[in-house]
Amino acid sequence: MQTNITYSSFVAVGDSFTEGMSDALPDGTYRGWADLLAGRLAARSPGFRYANLAVRGKLIGQIVEEQTGPAAAMGADLVTLVGGLNDVLRPKCDVGRVCGLLEEAAERLAPSCKRLVLMRSPGRRGPVLERFLPRMERLFAFIDELGARHDATVVDLYASEAVGDPRMWHEDRLHLNAEGHRRVAEAVWQALGHEPEEDWNAPLPPAVPVGWLARRTSDVRFARQHLGPWIGRRLTGRSSGDGRAPKRAELLPYEG
Repeated sequence: MQTNITYSSFVAVGDSFTEGMSDALPDGTYRGWADLLAGRLAARSPGFRYANLAVRGKLIGQIVEEQTGPAAAMGADLVTLVGGLNDVLRPKCDVGRVCGLLEEAAERLAPSCKRLVLMRSPGRRGPVLERFLPRMERLFAFIDELGARHDATVVDLYASEAVGDPRMWHEDRLHLNAEGHRRVAEAVWQALGHEPEEDWNAPLPPAVPVGWLARRTSDVRFARQHLGPWIGRRLTGRSSGDGRAPKRAELLPYEG
C-alpha cells in the first residue's frame, strides 16, 4: 500500500463501536476512534470533510439498509465499514446471513471510494467472549476474504491482547473506553500507511490483583446497570439506537 496518502473526506459506517461509545466527552456526547482519526486526517488536508453514520445497537441488516446507500452517494475518499458483531453476540444468529449482508455492504461501498477499511473487531477477553468465539472467528475469516476481494484494508483488532484487555473497556463490558478508542484510531492510522505516532498494540503493565469483594461488587453493579437493561431490550425487541439519528449525517467540513 502507498504511504502518507492524503484523504480529503471520510465516511464511517457501523454501530456503537464506530459511533464512539463509551469515549464520553464532558457534555455527555461520545467521541471515539472515528472522530479521533478524522481529526488527524483533517490536519493533513485543508477542507477535509467527515461524516459518521454509525448508530448504536444497529444490526448488519440495518446498517446495509440505512447507511450504505447514503455513504456510497457521498463519494468519500475513505470509508470504514464495521458491523455484524451485534448479530453474532445474540443468542441466535445465522452467521451465513450476516456474512452475506456484510458482502452486500462492501460491494456497495468499495466502488464509491478510494479506500475501504474493514475490521476484525476487538473483543473483551473473558468467559463471555469465549462463548461466541466460533461465530466471531467465522465472521472474521469472511472479512479477510472480503478484504482480498475488494482490495480493502483489514485492521486486525481482534488479535490484539492489549485492546482485548479488560482495562481498555468501559464498565459496561461492551464498549471500549477512551484509551481503547485512542489505540484503535492509531491502529487505523498506521494501516492507512501513515507513520506511527506510538505502538497501539503495546502491552499494558501487569494488572493489580483485585480482591474477591471488589470483583463481586463490580459484577453486581454491572448486572444492575448494564446487563439487566440489555437483556430487557433483547426480550422486548428494542434497541438502544431506536429513533436515534447519526451524529454526523452529512459529509461536512471537519471542525475539531
